[in-house]
Amino acid sequence: MNDKTSDTDAEDVEKYSFQPGQSSLVSRNITIFGRRTSIRLEPEMWSALNDIADREKCSVHDICSLVYVRKSSLTSLTAAIRVFLMLYYKAATTDIGHKNAGHGDFNIMKRRARIPAVYESYFDKREAKQRKTSG
Repeated sequence: MNDKTSDTDAEDVEKYSFQPGQSSLVSRNITIFGRRTSIRLEPEMWSALNDIADREKCSVHDICSLVYVRKSSLTSLTAAIRVFLMLYYKAATTDIGHKNAGHGDFNIMKRRARIPAVYESYFDKREAKQRKTSG
């Protein structure tokens, strides 16, 4: 169990807290094969795109161009980018990485998510019900 991220989680909660009616999407210009276009993604998605570009030693524009080439004509570019990000990180996961991140224990996940006390009884009831049906 690794709880090193608790300070970072608190900062993220503060950083991404939005007022009702306020969009959490951030609009940025990207270039796809020399053609400029604007896409709107969540701040976490932009952060992930930048991280991947750093890891792959390329630009966000390069990644978005690759996604554009591979996406279905029926899929929007923003949806295709979100799927790419999920698949990229999914391919990078390992059992050891999950264990080090504290994954695999819903109680740790609840603690990291800072579930308000009013919801605790809901989760406790569901967990008890699951134990009964699986036992």
